[in-house]
Order: sequence, then structure tokens, then C-alpha cells
Amino acid sequence: QVQLVESGGGLVQAGGSLRLSCAASGRIFSTFAMGWFRQAPGKEREFVAGIMWSAHTTRYADSVKGRFTISRDNAKNTVYLQMNSLKPEDTAVYYCATGPSVAAVAASQVGSWGQGSQVTVSS
Repeated sequence: QVQLVESGGGLVQAGGSLRLSCAASGRIFSTFAMGWFRQAPGKEREFVAGIMWSAHTTRYADSVKGRFTISRDNAKNTVYLQMNSLKPEDTAVYYCATGPSVAAVAASQVGSWGQGSQVTVSS
């Protein structure tokens, strides 16, 4: 089992930046990919970005391409989501998750979820 803890959310004005972190512990060797999802009030949870632990393969939702960057620090077992040029429609609870591949994570085939971190973008 993998435990995930997100941090770094908060309130920011439109056009601003935030960086989310997701620290993983437990059976990390069994996890090949990490991803970020978000869920806005009244909406379904959606995929945002994914990355492999052992390679530089990444994938992004069209709505965040060019604005968000996912990265990882294997030594710290931590995945980051750098969010730039934030928009009010980016307001949501952001979750990190594990999966066997980036494609699986993008299809919401995940093994473990974090507790979520609130991101609020004011206009």
C-alpha cells in the first residue's frame, strides 16, 4: 500500500502561481506512475497530469497544457505540480494518485489517492 500526502494548496489571484507537492511512502517500488487530478464543486474528478517514476514520460489534460508542469524527485519520493497562469476555473480540490502507467492514471485506473489539497483562484 502507498500513502500519499499533498501540500501546497491555497488562495491565489488569477494569473498567479502555486506549486503542489505529493510525498509518497510505503510500497513505492510497486508504483510506476503518479498523477494529479482535480475536482471542482458539482463536477466530476478529472485527470490533470501524469508522470512515470522511472522515465520522463508525462501527459497533460488539454486545459492545463502550457501552464502546468508535473515533475518528480525520486530521491525524495515526491511529485510536484507547478501551476502557472492560474485561472478561476482551476479552482478545485487537487488529488495525487498512483498507477501502473501514465496511460492508466489518465484513465483513472489508480491504486491510491491522497487526501486532497484545496486550490482557490480569485478573479
